Amino acid sequence: MRYAPLLARLATAVLLIASAVPALAQVADHQYSAEDITAGSRLYAAQCTLCHGPLGDGVSGINLRQQRFRRPLSDDQLRQVVTNGVPNTGMPPFRLQPRELDGIVAFIRAGFDVTGTAVKIGDAARGKQVYARSGCATCHRIDGVGPRTAPDLSDIGSLRQPSSLQRSLLTPNLGMMPINRPIRVVTRQGETIQGRRLNEDTVSVQIIDDKERLRSIAKADITLTELGKSSPMPSVSGKLSEAEVSDLVAYLLSLKGL
Repeated sequence: MRYAPLLARLATAVLLIASAVPALAQVADHQYSAEDITAGSRLYAAQCTLCHGPLGDGVSGINLRQQRFRRPLSDDQLRQVVTNGVPNTGMPPFRLQPRELDGIVAFIRAGFDVTGTAVKIGDAARGKQVYARSGCATCHRIDGVGPRTAPDLSDIGSLRQPSSLQRSLLTPNLGMMPINRPIRVVTRQGETIQGRRLNEDTVSVQIIDDKERLRSIAKADITLTELGKSSPMPSVSGKLSEAEVSDLVAYLLSLKGL
């Protein structure tokens, strides 16, 4: 009988591990495998380098490594471009097997990094609708519309790779950039200021506080500074489907600034 508490704890641990497996699998479904990326790198070198170059910037207005196209492309649209070509542009059609197409798309989405993560990209127009209905606009700002309490996303597509955008959506604590960590400051006058750090120099700290006011605080006037370890942004895991996450990433990638 003395082993009963231990067995109960072990049983509980097994149940917790088992319940976590579907969540991990769900995250993995949002990206391509390492084998896809490696196969795509070989196929790209053999079929695409002549025109697009080893860094993906050989065609004017396009940079495949940096996900810059003449218009936003979902993964399916990218497959169609490879399969059908683009008339009157010099882009010929390629007859590739489905796994070969997966490899090419995976290599491009991984930013030409065979050790990287290739995230599946959906449709930007649908992603804009996901953004609107999922509550993102209650904290974030795009092109001058929205609050300032969270980072401005107007040019996020130029700053972040698909993998980092997906990580910020699914596991915000792991995707949080140092500059975006929440901050709490106490001044010599006894005032407590909470918000988001915008900038810091040798003499002052600039903060957007929780009332959306820009505050510049002299370091000599600060008695306590605490940086939050957790992101205030909620995870969309379990709230959005795999397709919705892919579409939302596509929309964020399309935001290149005015």
